[in-house]
Amino acid sequence: MTAWAQSLIRISNYEVETLQKRLAEITARRASAEMRIAVLEAEAEIEQARARDNAEAALLLQAYLNGWKVRRSAALADVVEIEAEEEGARDALTGAFEELKKFEHVAETTRLNRLIAAGKRETAAFDELGLRRRAG
Repeated sequence: MTAWAQSLIRISNYEVETLQKRLAEITARRASAEMRIAVLEAEAEIEQARARDNAEAALLLQAYLNGWKVRRSAALADVVEIEAEEEGARDALTGAFEELKKFEHVAETTRLNRLIAAGKRETAAFDELGLRRRAG
């Protein structure tokens, strides 16, 4: 494999690895945001159960639920934003993989063409040697 092909493949591998790390970070952020939503929903259920058993908590429940709705909406918006970022990162990673495969294909084709050319030169040299022996 030529030095230029090795360099292109090495650079492409680095880009793929970088994008994989970025995607993993984004996926972890999405999981964290989804966990925040689950925690908020669990907290709301706890507060509603408390309000059923406690008259004072029942009076405060509506104010709590109003604040809860705002926090939940913000968390849902974060998830939507992170999902869009994740989709973009997946697309970028797919593109980087495609580029890497193209470079690997070109490098392999170049290597095979060199082997074929070397084989043709060797065959031509043997043919010439055979013709010389027959003529001489």
